[in-house]
Amino acid sequence: MPRDTDPRLLRAFVAVADELNFTRAAARVFVAQQSLSRDIRRLEEQLGTVLFVRTTRRVSLTPEGERLLPYAQRVLAAHDELNAAAVREERPLIVDVGAPASTGQRVLDEARRLAPDLEFVARYHSGLIGAAAEIREGKLDVSFGRVAGLEQALLGVLDQRLIRYEKVAVLLPEEHRLARLPRVPLDALAGETLYAGAGNPETAEWTDYARRLFAGRGIGLAAPFPKIEGEAEFTRVVRRRGWSVLASEAFATVPGMVLRPLVDPVPLSPVSMVWRRGLRHPGLEVLRAAARRLAEAERWRERPHGSWLPEPDARMLGVAAPSVR
Repeated sequence: MPRDTDPRLLRAFVAVADELNFTRAAARVFVAQQSLSRDIRRLEEQLGTVLFVRTTRRVSLTPEGERLLPYAQRVLAAHDELNAAAVREERPLIVDVGAPASTGQRVLDEARRLAPDLEFVARYHSGLIGAAAEIREGKLDVSFGRVAGLEQALLGVLDQRLIRYEKVAVLLPEEHRLARLPRVPLDALAGETLYAGAGNPETAEWTDYARRLFAGRGIGLAAPFPKIEGEAEFTRVVRRRGWSVLASEAFATVPGMVLRPLVDPVPLSPVSMVWRRGLRHPGLEVLRAAARRLAEAERWRERPHGSWLPEPDARMLGVAAPSVR
């Protein structure tokens, strides 16, 4: 055994040994399958032995892999205990979830259920750009949102993992001509003007998403408007101005308005969990475990047939850009 084996390589090994499936193991440790395979090869090279037998149908441990597994599990348990002991008396983990009705809130609720003795303090920023800047400054620990809208300078100090493809929806006044439809075809919005946070610099990644989605479809973007604080004020402004709103499937109920999923194609908004690079805190691992549980149980990372992603998002996530406009 090399004297300085990276615990990340051991975590990759244990995940594959537990799952006997590289796809599930990669999701479990929040890395791309290609990265996981690379870590396994690196560990095998360091040890000078083959740990897994891989075929097109199954993955199994070699005898050397079976011998190594209990040792790796004990090393990782000791490593986790060391990290927990080092931060046990530290401050609570500060988590921005965006809004009370959001993917981030779902993950936080699950984390609190998994680890009731840990303290998580929620914050409610309206966009990832604003939250990411506060993560960089040490004012926040974790946030959620669309990372493709962040500048490279911010991405350089953050770690992130995709947790969900949120389906995008439209929030319509009850009296709107499309409100009676159970699903709204994207082309049916031609000639409409939708609010998508323009004018709020903290949600610029969402406004950018809307511009890319609306481009060439005859859908207008509402003119910039000052940042709207709080659900009550949002409801008042939107109803007063008669706006329709580009939203996600995880969105608060607004009196007098209905939320309808968009189809033909189904626009997807990738939601990632984002934290400061180098952060060590037991709450972070619990949040990641909570996100993984929800993603697996509710198939958050599955992309429906005929869905749409902005090209920068597809490129960043390393997935094929959809052919449907």
